[in-house]
Amino acid sequence: MDIHAQRRQQLAQSLGAGGVAVMATAPTRARNRDSEYPYRFDSSFYYLTGFTEPHAVLFLNAQGESVLFCQPKDESREIWDGVRLGPEQAPAVLGLTQAFSIEELDRLAPELLKHHDTWWTPFDAAPEFEAQVQGWNLKLQGMVRSGVKPASTRKNLSMLVDEMRLIKDAQEIATMRSACDISSLAHRQAMRLCAERVRAGLETREFHLEAELLHVFRQHGSEAPAYTSIVAAGANACVLHYRAERGLIQAGELVLIDAGCELGGYASDITRTFPANGVFAGAQRDLYALVLLSQEAAIAQTRVGAKFTDPHDASVRVLAQGLLDLGLLSPNLHGSVDDVIEHKHYTPFYMHRTSHWLGLDVHDCGAYVESEPRVTEAAQRAPATPATPATPAFSAPTWQAVLDNPSNASGNAPSNKTAATNPAPRRLQAGMVLTIEPGLYVRPSDTVPPAFWNIGIRIEDDAWVTPSGAQLLSRGVPVEIEAIEEIMRA
Repeated sequence: MDIHAQRRQQLAQSLGAGGVAVMATAPTRARNRDSEYPYRFDSSFYYLTGFTEPHAVLFLNAQGESVLFCQPKDESREIWDGVRLGPEQAPAVLGLTQAFSIEELDRLAPELLKHHDTWWTPFDAAPEFEAQVQGWNLKLQGMVRSGVKPASTRKNLSMLVDEMRLIKDAQEIATMRSACDISSLAHRQAMRLCAERVRAGLETREFHLEAELLHVFRQHGSEAPAYTSIVAAGANACVLHYRAERGLIQAGELVLIDAGCELGGYASDITRTFPANGVFAGAQRDLYALVLLSQEAAIAQTRVGAKFTDPHDASVRVLAQGLLDLGLLSPNLHGSVDDVIEHKHYTPFYMHRTSHWLGLDVHDCGAYVESEPRVTEAAQRAPATPATPATPAFSAPTWQAVLDNPSNASGNAPSNKTAATNPAPRRLQAGMVLTIEPGLYVRPSDTVPPAFWNIGIRIEDDAWVTPSGAQLLSRGVPVEIEAIEEIMRA
């Protein structure tokens, strides 16, 4: 647990004199009557504590003292719900200063918070926890006459923790690599199963492949899928967030699988597209080769010092040229590659970004634009003293203007954009992990050759940014056409 104590100490140093951090883990959620969804802890709470039980709250002050409130030992409840760590054992096991029963939270929280000028809490906390924090604040406000000094400022704790989580340490990378190894095996098994069933003439549906994915995930120690698995056959692959349903998988179609397991709390995220019968043919082969080429261009731009947008821009340029070469776009109608990019003529076929952060969450936290290394006044919940308007002045829109035209109610902003309104893309640093996932999705259209209709292709890998370039953690399942066909022949 030393790594969690180190993270808490690092966070404590960022709270500032008089600062105190308070955060709760994720609440439990009812699925239906007398049944709950499988519990998943809050990622940032786990990052700082390593604690996976529900009903827990962490307090941390600038001196590095940490206090956990958690469920007490209760034999009758543990018979039903499982063994609890309990506040008696938590300090030694988790490296905390103290721990108390969660039943003591409302009584002790004001004592821990009073005389701290700044409270750091996640602004995206569950409403139940936010209501508790407000209740503690009201209680302290009522104690002003007795010498208690309540907080004057609330700041967003997520801004600090998100930045910490963005750079992965060696232990995190090792866990994510193992998650990718399990997911890669699951993808290979699903490919083989698909080819075996389709060639044998067996009815093969999307959920058959999903079942194989889930089996491999659990068989090799994964806690759960990192997200709802996508298994999309034929035209279904053109629906970006399609899930595994009853769709029939037929020879001659492509199958798109976007699936990854969670291991030790960390996500993997892999997409592969393959022919149901094991052989790429015609337009499928051409489009797949184009997407793969665009991914290779994006990978080459994934390096320390590059902008976060560089892989996407490289991918788009290759896709734009390929769409012109294959006749899905016309030079007469859409112009050159630069015209296609400038006017976004490619977006009917490629409408999403090429990357997102990956870590404890599949769409992990962390800013995508450059920001100050310290939290600025803009992050504070308490309103700042109004500044003297600059020239040209910014005037907020009237409420009537907002209601009449919500999409264009930003006020009379200066025409020349500044860094504040158009921040620069973030520069990639060693230790970041991001996905690289270009794709093409071709729906029936009078302007598109019929041979390309209902083909959806995405190739996604998980890239660890290192000083020597991008290391792909997910290449345990290949992407080359010949290699995929070889797996499906096995």
